[in-house]
Amino acid sequence: MGAAAAGGGAAAKASQSLLSIGQVLSKLSGEFPALTSSKLRFLEVQGIVSPQRTASGYRKFSHDDIERLRLALTLQRDHYLPLSVIRTYLDDIDAGRSPDLPQAPASIHPQQRAYSRADLLEAAEAPAQILNDAFSLGLIAPAERYDSRHVALLRGLVALERHGIDPRHVRAMRQGAEREVALIEASLSPMLRRTDHVSRARANELAPQLAERLDEVRGIFVQQALERILPG
Repeated sequence: MGAAAAGGGAAAKASQSLLSIGQVLSKLSGEFPALTSSKLRFLEVQGIVSPQRTASGYRKFSHDDIERLRLALTLQRDHYLPLSVIRTYLDDIDAGRSPDLPQAPASIHPQQRAYSRADLLEAAEAPAQILNDAFSLGLIAPAERYDSRHVALLRGLVALERHGIDPRHVRAMRQGAEREVALIEASLSPMLRRTDHVSRARANELAPQLAERLDEVRGIFVQQALERILPG
C-alpha cells in the first residue's frame, strides 16, 4: 500500500513538472521573441519535439522537451539550418552519439563553374543561332559568364529542336515558371515581410519544398495528358 502510494506520488510530481504551451512560450519567448503557439505546433509536426498528451488532448512539455526546443531554435536562428538537418542532429544526440555541429547547406544559388559564351556553346554542343534565339526570347540573359544551369538549358533546347520544338515554343514554359514562383512568393509573403532570423530560415527552407511540390503536380498533369494522346 505504501509502495503504491509512493508510486502515485511520484507520478503526480512528474505530471506537475510538465508545462503547457503557454508556459513553454513564457519560458522561451525571452530568447526567441518570434516564437508562437503555432510555431510550437509546427515544430511538433516536423518531429523536432514530441510532447506528451493529456487525456483531454492537451500538449504537455517536459524539461527535456524545453531543452530540445531551445537547441533547435538556436540552430535555426544562429546557423540558418533547415529543420530536417536539425532533426537528424537532435536524433543523433538522443541516440547517444556525439555528432559534429551541422553546417548550413549550400544556398539554392550555389557557386558554379563560370563559362564564357564560347565555352557555353561547346559544353552544350549548340549552334550559335539557338543561343541567339534564347537571348532574343528571354530564355537566357546575355552575360560575360554563364553557369552549369545555362549549359543544361541550352543542351535541352538543342535536343528539343531536333524534334521540331524550337526555343519560341519553350518561352511559355518560362512564363509558367515565373507564375509558379509568384505563387510561392505569395504563399511565403507573411514570412518574407518579417526580418527575424527564424522567419528567414523557414522561408529559405519552404521555398524549394513548395517548388518541388508544384513540379510534382505539373508532372502528373503532363503524364495524364500524355496518356490521352498515346495508344494504350
